[in-house]
Amino acid sequence: MAEESRHVAPGDPRRRRRTTRVILGATVVAVLGASGVYIATADAGEVAVPGALQAEAFSAQQGAKTEKTSDTGGGKNVGWLANGDWLKYQGVTIGGSTLSARIASNNADGGSIEAHLGQPTGTLLATFPVAKTGGWQKWKTVTAKVTTVPTGKQDLVLVMKSKSRSDFVNINYLLLGSGSAAPTTAATTKPTTAAPAKPSATPSSAAPSASASSAPAATPGGWVDVDQAAWDKALAQYNAVASKPVPAGITMVPEFHTDCSVSGQAPDDPIVFPNLPGASHMHTFFGPKVTATSTGKDLLAESTTCTAPGDNSAYWAPTLMHNGTPVKMKNFRAYYGAKIKDPKTVRPFPPGLVMVQGDAKKQVATPAGTSSQFWCAGSAETGRSADGNWPKCAAGGNLIYQLTFQDCWDGKHVDSPDHKSHMGPSVNGVCTGKFPVAIPSLSLMLGYDSLGGDGLTLSSGMASSIHGDFMNAWEPAKIGALVKVCINAGAKCGSTPTFTGG
Repeated sequence: MAEESRHVAPGDPRRRRRTTRVILGATVVAVLGASGVYIATADAGEVAVPGALQAEAFSAQQGAKTEKTSDTGGGKNVGWLANGDWLKYQGVTIGGSTLSARIASNNADGGSIEAHLGQPTGTLLATFPVAKTGGWQKWKTVTAKVTTVPTGKQDLVLVMKSKSRSDFVNINYLLLGSGSAAPTTAATTKPTTAAPAKPSATPSSAAPSASASSAPAATPGGWVDVDQAAWDKALAQYNAVASKPVPAGITMVPEFHTDCSVSGQAPDDPIVFPNLPGASHMHTFFGPKVTATSTGKDLLAESTTCTAPGDNSAYWAPTLMHNGTPVKMKNFRAYYGAKIKDPKTVRPFPPGLVMVQGDAKKQVATPAGTSSQFWCAGSAETGRSADGNWPKCAAGGNLIYQLTFQDCWDGKHVDSPDHKSHMGPSVNGVCTGKFPVAIPSLSLMLGYDSLGGDGLTLSSGMASSIHGDFMNAWEPAKIGALVKVCINAGAKCGSTPTFTGG
């Protein structure tokens, strides 16, 4: 079929994976100003039986992407679904005990699609079997039985389960209690948003591409505009700070830092899984108390475990486990610096900025010599774990990881569909092109009370799945002073705009 080429398995199936994300479906989102908060509208109402529930009519998702389908009825299907990915549908009615799903698969590992009520960890309603159908556009109808049919409208979450590390299933539509109805195309209502504003004192650049061939997928509601008034105010506070002369003997490295202790652990992620408690793998949080509903404004009202005055930002990473038990943190430090050629061009973070670095779905081996791997601090590496993925540290040391975020910003958005595409790398040491605004280079130093070795895993999987999240809640005046006095001067400070040596 002509559409078959749209979704084929490459030589390395892991390359088909995209960054983990949750995006609100185009048919059911409304944008609340520039707040970055999204809600389902009445367009997400009850899907009548015997009509079909189109897979692309989700209200929220993790790991999915839509594409044109060659199946009966045409339209779009949802694909690129791997183990742990999910699709959420609001306000549906289960009309009977026999449910049907229209699926396609070109992965011999197969798996299943679990239908849960309410959330990804909610009551299991039914399970659809998935086996290889012979192609990503070779469609087959599979059925599942419901033991107890719930009454009234429900929130339905489809959770993908497979031993495969790659995508294993496409979904076109579901029949919730009737297997005879033809699929219907869901109406689409796209929210209208104002054009992104440009921050002052920064060069203009084109808005990020929203074409289907780009990453991330184009889904309305995923791009969150900067609050221009708040950003202008923050820049004014930064510009009002007077530079300080750097005395002799000071280490000339553009840097300041904050030290934080653990503020909690929970299977929550307010950036990737906002307002969905328990939807994520376990995270370890630093700074203020964080829940699935936390926003930057919420964090400003919380107490914090971080030492830098004015820093109420939240930092988190997947929890390190040893034989299923969380490993205690030995220390945590967030460094702020400049990797670009001219640190004088660095500006403070815009209010409301969120960032994600790393890939929770990257599940590859990390043998000795691999770049960006866990390493030993304070002692030598004496060997590797049996699987080769973790170093063994000599006595007196500890396992550590350094995670560094992108430090060039597009100047227009404080979030994006994959929580990464509003950020980018410098080019020849300069922030330019699509990412013209230099912001502090944030680097998380994660120190664990562990000597490494066997029995270790991250809550997100293998060592390669390490990733970090940042939700900015700095007081603009405080970080403005640190950027102006320390980073712009190319001089080392501690957690206040005071120079330090050595």
